[in-house]
Amino acid sequence: MTGGAPAFWADVVLAVHFAVAAFIVLGQPAIWIGAAAGRRFARNRWFRWSHAALMGFVLAETAAGRLCPLTEWEAALRRAAGQESGEPVSCVRYWLGRVLFPDIDPAWFAGVYAAFFALVILTLFLVPVEKAEKPAARDMD
Repeated sequence: MTGGAPAFWADVVLAVHFAVAAFIVLGQPAIWIGAAAGRRFARNRWFRWSHAALMGFVLAETAAGRLCPLTEWEAALRRAAGQESGEPVSCVRYWLGRVLFPDIDPAWFAGVYAAFFALVILTLFLVPVEKAEKPAARDMD
């Protein structure tokens, strides 16, 4: 029998990986829609810089020919659980895995990631991040 705690944690890592990918992908249209609707989050520096940094990291690891650390961590947990590719899998592993890891040429991903990162950077200029407010000067009476 395989599975147990490592399989559960592998599913948790996969769910976190999916959430990060969703933040990156859905964050971009959210910025444009939010900016058009006058929503403050669309110009929030923490949101915007974390979005750009994560996409930059994804592009850098792809360009370096490396797997995402979350993918490596999940795979290690699956090996610890004794799960092989032909075994029945959890619903989480089946559906999220299909979305995150489609059977597409890796070179295609690199091009898409580069174009998407360029869009993220362009958006930083077209929809500027809010400037940090300077602390108010104290009255020195």
